[in-house]
Amino acid sequence: MFIALLRGLCVLRYEITGLERLNRRGLLILANHPSLIDTVFLMAFVNGADCIVKSQLWKNPITGGPVRAAGYISNDSGVGLMADCIASLQHGNNLIIFPEGTRTDGPIKLKRGAANIAVRNLSNVTPVVIRCFPRTLVKGEKWWRVPPVTAHFSIDVKEDIDVHAFVMAAGGDGNETLAARHLTAHLQDYFKKESQSNAAA
Repeated sequence: MFIALLRGLCVLRYEITGLERLNRRGLLILANHPSLIDTVFLMAFVNGADCIVKSQLWKNPITGGPVRAAGYISNDSGVGLMADCIASLQHGNNLIIFPEGTRTDGPIKLKRGAANIAVRNLSNVTPVVIRCFPRTLVKGEKWWRVPPVTAHFSIDVKEDIDVHAFVMAAGGDGNETLAARHLTAHLQDYFKKESQSNAAA
């Protein structure tokens, strides 16, 4: 409803391709993170969505109640964070992660946590490439700074990336660290190329 309201008010426009790929359960959805509203878009179109929430939101008197009621995962659970994420996937939830860890308005650099979850649970990755023009709600920019033209979001749900191939290439079970390192490098290159391809288009 919120996304529809924003579109109805001409605050933004959007197009989504590959939406049918999200009509499954137990997905590990990894997306790039150019804008503050990326999370809202994905939560709007993913059934059974789960996500990792900053611990500050859990402690906030306004947002704490809703995130707890939704059953989201707090990022301050330390060593238990990965176990919580794997448990969420195994319960059939669709886990949304932005492996950059924060909004990025420049070269994409991924953290290794999402790849570790994929490798240890043998969960194929469903990549989502998000692009916004003109750039809006980027990190360090005031939310009330409206772009001169209506922002257009392009959300492209890509074919799954087979994680098993990375595990086998690293020597099979017992080499999760190496497999996660290789998968992270692959994903970083993947999102970089896809973002550049979209920009050229």
